Formats: sequence, structure tokens, C-alpha cells
Amino acid sequence: MMLARVADSLYWIGRYVERAEHMARLSDVMLTATLDRTEAATEVARIALAAVGDTEPEKALAPFKATQALVLDREDHGSIATSLARARENARQVRDQITTETWERLNLVHFRMTDPNAGRVFRDGSQAFLHDIIADLHLFKGAADATMSHGEGWRFLLLGVYLERAQLIGALLEVCFGDGKRKPITDHFALTSVLRMACALEPYLRVYTADMQPRFILEFLLLDEDFPRSLRFCTDRIEEHLAVIARNVEPGHANPERVAGRLRARLQYADMEEIQAQGASAFISGVLDECAAIHRMVYETFVAYPLEQRLPA
Repeated sequence: MMLARVADSLYWIGRYVERAEHMARLSDVMLTATLDRTEAATEVARIALAAVGDTEPEKALAPFKATQALVLDREDHGSIATSLARARENARQVRDQITTETWERLNLVHFRMTDPNAGRVFRDGSQAFLHDIIADLHLFKGAADATMSHGEGWRFLLLGVYLERAQLIGALLEVCFGDGKRKPITDHFALTSVLRMACALEPYLRVYTADMQPRFILEFLLLDEDFPRSLRFCTDRIEEHLAVIARNVEPGHANPERVAGRLRARLQYADMEEIQAQGASAFISGVLDECAAIHRMVYETFVAYPLEQRLPA
């Protein structure tokens, strides 16, 4: 079984890298929406900010300032700058467990963020700056897949990626479709922007053509088995990686793989009519609660376990 500190660092590298990429994409969509100069642009900013837990209405009226904070504010625990700094620090602690290619790619994007001129570069070309971050993080993930041995370390890294992704996409869906108290999103531009936030526009159009219906968007991002950012796809991968990792764990642990298996089955056999009948909010909240439970159980099992459970007497 891998050392707890190593598993912990690899897991958090995956989470922080995925968080940074998601924040960069939300920021990019917010800035693109400002070109529209309509009320829909403010709605897009409100959705993006609410999806990261910021519900202050005045921030949606100043999307560039809000985006700048999401990208560069080192005091914000969820900003891109903070996420990349933490990913790089975790990678430094397990440098012998990752490849030169992954280390160099993470270093490059980290140095881009910590450059003294980063603020000026962002102001001069904010969307190019964000596109470069997203491209660098795609290259990091590609390097990890292509150069790391696909053993326990790689699986902890991917477990972090998919668990973070499931929670981020779930939070976005909850903002857009989960709360019946909010006004339903019906504007074509806003719905298209939601798909862009999930990197889902082209894959969605291949399935539903140009029929931009809230119900179809919810169904696609919840239940599509082939799209890598749907909740179903994410929970399939979470269960897959945990099932393999748990083979090397002694009986009596917290069994996160069983919870992951139940969650995977819930999404695999979910019916859209039933989801809408019970309320999308209840379903999405249930998925997010189980993701949070899996995270806690991963820690209990692989990171914070009592020493006597792993060492022979």
C-alpha cells in the first residue's frame, strides 16, 4: 500500500489541477459573455460566480474585476493562482513519484502565474492568458497519462481529478437547474454559456443538434455515459479507480469504493422523468453529498488511518 503522505499529495494534485482548469474556463466564459453587452451577459456572470460559491449580486455587474480575482487573488483559497501553487507544492513533496514531463509542465504554468508581470499580461490579453492556462493543464494531464506508470499513484491522481470534477459540475448544475426558487434559465445565450462552462458545447450539439433545451442540457451533463465531464462518467471513473486501489487495503476500512459503487449505479440507472418528478435539486444534492462522503472516507482509509492498522504487531 502506498504511503499515506504520498497518496494524499497525488490526490490533491489532481484536485487542484482540475479546480484551476474549471476556474479558468468559467472565467473565460464570463469574459466572452461581456462582448454580448446584454442582460444575458450579467446572467452568465451570476451563474459562473454562484457556481463557485460567490452570490454577491454586484460582482456580476463587474465581470472583469470578478474574473481578475478568480485568476490572480492569492488570498482566495479557490483562485487559479492558489490552486496551482498548492498543486505545485504537493508535486514538489512527491517529486520522485511523478515524471519529469509532469513536473516541468506544472512548473511552467505555476511560473506563468507567479511572474511579476502576470497582472499586466492578464489585463492586456485576459482570454489569451486563460486559454494558455487551460492548454497547459491539458498538457499536464496528457503527460501524466502518457508518462506515469498506471499504478496506485496515477490512480490517486485521477481519483482527485474526477472527484473534484464531479463536485464542480454538480455545483454548476445545482445553480442552473437545481433550485426551484430561482428563475429558470431559458435564454439561448445563457444556456450555450452553461455548456461552455462544462466544456460541453460541441459534444452536446452532436447529440441534440441545436435544440437548446434546459431539460436536455441537464440530462446530458448528468447522465451521458461517454462525455468525460458528465456526472455519470465521473462517478464511473471514481468507482473504477477506488475499486483497484482498495484491493490492497486490509478488511475493516471505511469502504469508499462501496459508496462509489452505489453512486455509480444511481447514475447508471437514473431515469430523467423520475429525476424531474422528485426535483432535480434533490437528486443533484444527493450526488454531491455522496461525493463529499467519498472524500471523507478516502481520507479515513488511505490518509488518516491509525498506524496500528497498517503495521504488523
